[in-house]
Amino acid sequence: MKFKDMPYQRVDFEQVKVDFNALMEEMKAAKSGEEQFEIHKKYYEIIDHVATMSTIGMIRHDGNTIDEYYEGEKNYYDQIMPMLEDILTKYVIVLYESPYRDYLEDKIGKVAFKNIELKIKSFDEKLIPLMQEENNLTTTYSKLIAGAKIEFNGEVCNISLLRKYLTAEDRDTRKAAWKKLSDFFMDNSKELDEIYDKLVKNRTNQAQVLGYDNFVELGYYRMNRNSYDKDMVKKFRDQVKEYFVPFATKIHDERRKRLKLDELNYYDSDMFFLNGNPAPTGTPEEILEAGKEMYRDLSPETKEFFDFMYENELFDVLGRKNKRAGGYMTYMPDYKAPFIFANFNGTSSDVDVITHECGHAFQGFVVRDFEISEHRDITMETAEIHSMAMEFFTDKYMEKFFGDRANDYRKMHLEDAIIFIPYGCMVDEFQHIVYENPDMSPNDRKEVWNKLEKEYRPHMDYVGDPFFSKGGFWQKQQHIYSMPFYYIDYCLAQTCALQYKTKMDENYDNAWESYLKLCKLSASDFYANMLKEVGLNSPFEEGCMKEIVDKLSKLYF
Repeated sequence: MKFKDMPYQRVDFEQVKVDFNALMEEMKAAKSGEEQFEIHKKYYEIIDHVATMSTIGMIRHDGNTIDEYYEGEKNYYDQIMPMLEDILTKYVIVLYESPYRDYLEDKIGKVAFKNIELKIKSFDEKLIPLMQEENNLTTTYSKLIAGAKIEFNGEVCNISLLRKYLTAEDRDTRKAAWKKLSDFFMDNSKELDEIYDKLVKNRTNQAQVLGYDNFVELGYYRMNRNSYDKDMVKKFRDQVKEYFVPFATKIHDERRKRLKLDELNYYDSDMFFLNGNPAPTGTPEEILEAGKEMYRDLSPETKEFFDFMYENELFDVLGRKNKRAGGYMTYMPDYKAPFIFANFNGTSSDVDVITHECGHAFQGFVVRDFEISEHRDITMETAEIHSMAMEFFTDKYMEKFFGDRANDYRKMHLEDAIIFIPYGCMVDEFQHIVYENPDMSPNDRKEVWNKLEKEYRPHMDYVGDPFFSKGGFWQKQQHIYSMPFYYIDYCLAQTCALQYKTKMDENYDNAWESYLKLCKLSASDFYANMLKEVGLNSPFEEGCMKEIVDKLSKLYF
């Protein structure tokens, strides 16, 4: 079914409550593990329908954030989702405390039961009003960013549409566009500070209600960190500081030389070539058509996947005013259908959608028929491997998108992957500091960001910009507001994707088989175990980052 034809009906929360209460009574009356598992299949049906309807509503809201009907639906889900979380938690506690736990754990998996444990640790019905307030705050942030109206070069742009000017070949144009972006954030800085201050205090309050010192522990539970903790993450970041920051600094200096500049300034941060960054040669429709050709050639599995996506119009990728910024992949279980949301803007990021978001969507498509729904519930550090590695597996097709500048794109893509890891770790450490010190003022937080910039991005020079030079850059990073502690998952995944990059240079087919195996493993085992099974080193292992830097240095320099 084409997405435009999918019917939408608001989830009736009162009916969901009735259904779940009946389900719990059935569970408690069951006389065997086999009987309980059959009852649990009814849970899959209920929750899949709730997920499908709420997801359709979210996509249609994000496509036009001022649509009154779907704005009402978004507000409705902001209110009921915490209450749904309450009823879900009560249900999984019945599962967790089942007298037939051994059978269920063997059937559903140890990972699923570990995740139930984390859900129990991260939720109490006393949190519902706070969670509703948190949802309202993150929605307020998203609407403020989506509603940006930045006049530039004779047109009114939102932030996504401004990007073509932020990466313009002409340096003066870039500088002027970045100034416009800075002005937008400066004009809205007070509101952005207030939103984030309320979010930090809200999340801290939630943690304290549950008996935690601060939000960090609760944040990890909410992210389903089922096999690693903040100390392991810190060791990873320390490896990045020791090995990747110097490596990334060399990459930046190579970029500076290529751009024939005496020094790099912040408005050069996304620029890789003197003649401009490679841009796709086709229209959005031609990019999608080239994507179809690429995935048809890559493997039988990717051919089936992309044909399904294309034929059912499971893309909303054109940039528009009042459209939510950014991009994502989501999934509608009733239709076994992934969906890709993005903002094409005429830059190379348009092609990244066809590689990165399609990596997510491909994995969702591969496991669409899993009987055990929990095996589809991947954690984000695994999910982002699927997307970031797909970017490298599709590198060999870039002539379809960039013509004679395909090699420039490959170089830019690899460099961007390398220099991202320090930035992503900086975002993560920033959040740890903020939530460990929730009473910091907005200015204190900006000072923390400036200090971290010197550690992770020593090349960065804001040349006195009144907003960015005062430590405000992080306010354009949506994850910091909406998805606390998510960002490190990109860094862990990029570490694995870079391993795939070196593996495919040695033997592409073997690397692809490993990747396909990882996609099919999905969430059936813990993170480190799955990496080992497909031949990847865990980013937490001592020496992992050094080995990657050594291999890439030989390839690059």
